[in-house]
Amino acid sequence: MERCLAPSILSADFGILKEQLQLIDEAGAQYVHFDVMDGMFVPSISFGLPVLKTIRKYTDRLFDVHLMIMDPERYVKEFAEAGADIITVHAEATKHLDATVDLIKNSGAMAGVAINPATPVSSIIHVLDKVDMVLIMTVNPGFGGQRLIPYTVDKVRELSEICKQKKLKLDIEVDGGINLDTIDQVLDAGANIIVAGSAAFAGDVKSNVEALLERM
Repeated sequence: MERCLAPSILSADFGILKEQLQLIDEAGAQYVHFDVMDGMFVPSISFGLPVLKTIRKYTDRLFDVHLMIMDPERYVKEFAEAGADIITVHAEATKHLDATVDLIKNSGAMAGVAINPATPVSSIIHVLDKVDMVLIMTVNPGFGGQRLIPYTVDKVRELSEICKQKKLKLDIEVDGGINLDTIDQVLDAGANIIVAGSAAFAGDVKSNVEALLERM
């Protein structure tokens, strides 16, 4: 599977968000990652549909929308209409994961499922043949700037092996604590979509993104 970088705008400077999007475009990042938080599934509240709609016109990069919200099926259609290319929901946040995946597909977006660090890969086995991507959280969701939890790398490796055994072609995304010190670990384990927040937006954005891409 192709390796792609997904800078998370959760760490961007929203006062100059348009300019920062242009910088990650120029540097070659393939995705833009949106961490949508509701203050219920995770402690923090971030942003939602208005931000997505506003910046859709400023970039043609793939919009990778990570819904860290309870009952995400309530908003799937709206996020798809706002410009989401991939919509990822947490297995822990929806009562009927299979139906929610179908809802995403029917909305015209690609479907992803995310699991928290302590959630086993086995909990999503039955939807692997339906989704386009699995997001392995490498930190507990809700805050940027955390350190990668080491055992989550083993989960990436486990999922990669399952995909090989079942001959499944799906992307494996990782999110949390990914930087120049940890990126090789997750890539070697089988991840191919890398979310980077602070590592992309802290300091010289374009140089940061270029440095990450060179490692991929």
